[in-house]
Amino acid sequence: MKEFAYERAADVSGALALLDADPGARFLGGGTNLVDLMKTGVERPARLVDVRGLPLDRIESTGDGGLRIGATVTNSDLAAHPDVRRRYPALTQAVLAGASGQLRNMATVGGNLLQRTRCGYFTDVSKPCNKRVPGSGCPAIEGEHHNHAILGASDHCVATHPSDLGVALTAFDAVVSYETADGPGELPLTEFYLPVGDTPHLETALPPGALITGVTLPPAPVAANSRYRKVRERASYAFAIGSIAAALDVHDGVVREVRLAFGAVASRPWRARAAEAALTGGPVDAAAFAAAADAELAAARPLPHNGYKVTLMRNLVVAVLSELAEEATR
Repeated sequence: MKEFAYERAADVSGALALLDADPGARFLGGGTNLVDLMKTGVERPARLVDVRGLPLDRIESTGDGGLRIGATVTNSDLAAHPDVRRRYPALTQAVLAGASGQLRNMATVGGNLLQRTRCGYFTDVSKPCNKRVPGSGCPAIEGEHHNHAILGASDHCVATHPSDLGVALTAFDAVVSYETADGPGELPLTEFYLPVGDTPHLETALPPGALITGVTLPPAPVAANSRYRKVRERASYAFAIGSIAAALDVHDGVVREVRLAFGAVASRPWRARAAEAALTGGPVDAAAFAAAADAELAAARPLPHNGYKVTLMRNLVVAVLSELAEEATR
């Protein structure tokens, strides 16, 4: 590992100043992804600015009935919070589906949103990768892409985003707050991650030097009847090969509101807008759920070895929505 300097920030303005003073510096949250990448040489920061001690570790209700989650809230504390469990159960399920208990105790909400792809070509510095070295190529397209993207990919990158938490936050229209030397800003999570296009090394719309300070969940009564389901290749903790966050509100046999987001199928959590539009105002049955999934997955462009994800996601949509529909009518 390359040698680096380490400093602990006492407040937000101090953290921003430390980063501004050193262009090679990076913020450090739980370090569960960044430090791993430093060990392999993918990340080589000259300085780490530890932000875990900042007063950003609270979960609070907002005046309009939503939730405000601080950036340094740990994944474990987020999953266990009674308001999260009661009002956004899919969020708790998503967090508990990710990593081990030890990792969840260290990982932070802000860091989770910024974790990098687990593509093997990205993490192997002996291989080309457009995300790590722009213009060097994407060997995954012709090589190992069993777990790679089927939606929103490009000829320059087919990697997927690994976050479970981000998928649930996307379904509930979360907004990311950040602070820069020029003042605060906000980004809806659906705009936080950039389309992969021909610049896969540019992953978020955060301004340079920005520090994530929190995430706000707007009020969403539909979220009380929600679920996160993750499919992975082994029972112990592993990254998803496909996942879904879903919420459903049913009245008199008609879908009144539905939220759907997919994970592990694109370079960012994928909000399934086409499926939501197909379902809203329609009947509550498996045929309608399957048709909605097909509407969303019509845009899928699978590679030779990951076409199974189309069927996988279709089945997930039907299964999870069927369960939510049954629970909504009890």
